[in-house]
Amino acid sequence: MSVDTDSLRDLKDMGILQERVSLAHYTTWRVGGPAQWLAEPNEAKQIPTLLHWATNEGLPLRVIGSGSNLLIADAGLPGLTLCLRRLQGLDLDAQSGRVRASSGEPIPTLARRAARKGLQGLEWAVGIPGTVGGAAVMNAGAQGGCTAERLISVDVVPLEGNDFRIRRLERESLDFAYRHSALQTQPLLVVAAEFQLEAGHDPVELQQRTSGNLNHRTSTQPYKQPSCGSVFRNPEPAKAGRLIEGLGLKGRRVGGAQVSEVHANFIVNTGGARAADIRNLIGLVQREVADAHGIQLQPEVKRLGFEMAA
Repeated sequence: MSVDTDSLRDLKDMGILQERVSLAHYTTWRVGGPAQWLAEPNEAKQIPTLLHWATNEGLPLRVIGSGSNLLIADAGLPGLTLCLRRLQGLDLDAQSGRVRASSGEPIPTLARRAARKGLQGLEWAVGIPGTVGGAAVMNAGAQGGCTAERLISVDVVPLEGNDFRIRRLERESLDFAYRHSALQTQPLLVVAAEFQLEAGHDPVELQQRTSGNLNHRTSTQPYKQPSCGSVFRNPEPAKAGRLIEGLGLKGRRVGGAQVSEVHANFIVNTGGARAADIRNLIGLVQREVADAHGIQLQPEVKRLGFEMAA
């Protein structure tokens, strides 16, 4: 299919499609080189035009959300980087408990608004520094809750082929597990998700519980420094943070990257860190834990662009 050149020109004129944009401002670690092309659609209907253009131009394609759980190489990313953080929208039905959210909607916003409506089930999500789309892909979770428990379906766009129409996938087809879904391995872009929450609960009680969860996270995690959230999956029944802390690695640094002194499963940018510093510190922690315990810690962090730098 040919690209609608007028639509593409409109996207450029609106600033939705830009060239040579630093991605350091698009990650919560505040590191990363430039995107050859960066697109920030604010409507789902803009996405097919962008995908057709990238396909016709032979551009490699990568999709990001709020930039949490993401490490982008210092050299940046060739091709088109599609950032969905502006693709927002939220519809909550207080009677049925059904919630539909666009993929760029921040998870904390969804959690707070659900609590105000008396909808129970996402109180744990208030401190997750990500988007609805990212939460669905990663099966994000905290404090005993996870996305898969409440998600009903996702609307996706294929990233391969020439048919970029939106289609729906039900929860049963997504192969959810701890910090895993089939969306991590399939070439699909999540544009929206639907949840089933429990209606009829006391909004005041839910808001108090939600605020309590947020206060707990902010008091036990390094929220005042740039990080990606938790770096490693917990090798259950062990906890990654306890293994790292037990080896005296809190405060260990590589360049401007440091294992947090607040929570050992966080790596923070102390100022001026490069993506390479963070990558090397992740490797150092993995080696130390493997040598001491025979456990290979698996990063939750998605790494982009390092295959070109290797």
